[in-house]
Amino acid sequence: MPDSLVGRLLGTADMLKSSIEEALAVADLSMAKFGVLRILADAGAPMALSEVAERNKCVRSNITQLVDRLEKDGLVRRILDPEDRRIRRAELTVAGQEAHTAGARILATQERELLGGLSESHRAALVVAMERLHG
Repeated sequence: MPDSLVGRLLGTADMLKSSIEEALAVADLSMAKFGVLRILADAGAPMALSEVAERNKCVRSNITQLVDRLEKDGLVRRILDPEDRRIRRAELTVAGQEAHTAGARILATQERELLGGLSESHRAALVVAMERLHG
C-alpha cells in the first residue's frame, strides 16, 4: 500500500501530523489540546462541554479528559452555567488565551514551512482535491 495513492496520502498525513505535534510540544500543547483551545477562543464565550465535543467531532468523554488536562495546566477553567447549574461550561483563562495565541503562531509557521514548496496553484489544487475527498 505505500506505493498506492492512498498509502502516499496517509504517509504524508502522518509526516505532517508528527511535525506539527513536535512543534506544538515546544509550547506544551498537542493538536488535541490546541483544538479545544481554538474552539473556545473562536466561541469567545464559555461553552458547555457537549458543545465543545460536537464542534470537535468527538465524544464527550474525550473532551472531558482533555478539559481535565487543560484545567490542570491552568489553561481552562470550568464554570457553572448561570441558567442551568447542572451544566458545566469551559472557558479560557488568560494563560489559555496566551497558549492559543502561541499555538496559532506555531501552526502558521508550520504551514509556511511544510507547504512552502508548493506554488499557489498547487495549494489551490490540493484544497480542491481535499474538498472532493471529503464529499
